[in-house]
Amino acid sequence: MQTEKVIDHISNWLKEYANKANIKGFVVGVSGGIDSAVTSTLCAKTGLQTLCVEMPIHQAQSQVNRAQEHIASLKERYPNVSDTRVDLTPVFEEFKSVVPETESSPTLDLSLANTRARLRMTTLYYFAGLHKYLVAGTGNKVEDFGVGFYTKYGDGGVDLSPIADLTKSQVYAIGKILEVPNSIQIAAPTDGLFGDSRSDEDQIGANYDELEWAMKMKDNGSQIDDFEGREQEVFRIFTHLNTVNQHKMTPIPVCKIPFDLL
Repeated sequence: MQTEKVIDHISNWLKEYANKANIKGFVVGVSGGIDSAVTSTLCAKTGLQTLCVEMPIHQAQSQVNRAQEHIASLKERYPNVSDTRVDLTPVFEEFKSVVPETESSPTLDLSLANTRARLRMTTLYYFAGLHKYLVAGTGNKVEDFGVGFYTKYGDGGVDLSPIADLTKSQVYAIGKILEVPNSIQIAAPTDGLFGDSRSDEDQIGANYDELEWAMKMKDNGSQIDDFEGREQEVFRIFTHLNTVNQHKMTPIPVCKIPFDLL
């Protein structure tokens, strides 16, 4: 990958899109992870206003520290960057207090995790509407089009996706050139939606290097029986998630009414 040229290409694409849409800048949710750090830096490089938003919900202090370190570094380097912090923990707790109690449901934790992501999406669009900004997505190619590892209408609810054609390893390569803080570059990827230390790998069952490999193999037409051992297990994980999460990756189905019924 011609990393520096890719950086310029994305930054120019962001600026051109915003200018054509008569939009003043971007809003990015900054989590302390590599994807949001790279996305916010690419937005900052456009010279347009870039608002970094922290939205903790029972967040681990290590994630908060990384996010704040990145924002501080970004503001030092780019005068067009500003930031704000919205503690959504009380909002999340209030939500839990008003919905029916379902403590015995096996899907409760996942439902609440997705609720966190959707509260954050709502917050980002509040600021986007307030300032006439675009919400910049932070999903990469493996998450968005490989395993569907994001929340529908949560972190998947965005106006444009600057890094969604880059694999995780490519995002890391860009992050290094963009001088993303080392604490973020070496941190285990996590969505931070469960209020504990579980990583993306803990949830998925495979790391991003493995998932990139599986995505490439599937694109090349490989089948599960082409592999054995760990490779077969990873390919099975990838194929399963790619199948069950197609509802996130394809357009919303529309019921078409036959002409003779109209």
